[in-house]
Amino acid sequence: MNITVLNGRSINSGEKHNMPKGIDELTFKGTTTIGATGREGIILASDTRVTMGPLIVHKRGKKIYKADDHLAMTIAGVVADAQKLVAILRANARMYRIQRRNAIPVRAAARLLANLLFSYRLFPLVTQIIIGGIDDYGPHILSIDPFGSVTEENYVATGSGSPLAYGILEERFREESSIQELLSIVCRALRSAMKRDVATGDELEVAVIDKDGYRELSIKEKNRILEAL
Repeated sequence: MNITVLNGRSINSGEKHNMPKGIDELTFKGTTTIGATGREGIILASDTRVTMGPLIVHKRGKKIYKADDHLAMTIAGVVADAQKLVAILRANARMYRIQRRNAIPVRAAARLLANLLFSYRLFPLVTQIIIGGIDDYGPHILSIDPFGSVTEENYVATGSGSPLAYGILEERFREESSIQELLSIVCRALRSAMKRDVATGDELEVAVIDKDGYRELSIKEKNRILEAL
């Protein structure tokens, strides 16, 4: 699995970035991950299909990871690179909490990973991350690309199915939506990508972070939302 490619974007001009020869030919294919903010918290969602070129190598791949009670991330890209970042974020979030007796701010967690990715920019970790969480400053969703660029958004999608997901998100997303309203929008967007993008599929994975902390939706909860769409 450590050679599996999940993301749906390309790296341009290896010469411009002093990249090794041929890096500009890399195209990340597969997956759809979504992050969105509401007035009560944030939602992270993904499919579970793992691909390697045209081959489906796993149908139950995990792409949403809890980093702390208030913080989580989605992964897309080379699995080994992405899992390395998950381990680093978890360790640093734990150390921050032990040393400062407080939770790491979401933006600080994003900057930590962005700095790490930037330090590897000549031989990049081939992954794209969405970090989401809630802290003293409110709910946050931040997207980080393989070179360490960070953008904070109300909603964001990554992967080959992201154009399909954005079609739903652009039309239906409203700021200050409740968690229940947001769940309907995000699940609809992800289901749209799963129906039309061959590298996105199998099952939905959905996580919510609000004042009560991190939780993943059960199969029954996800089925109830999908049936109501």
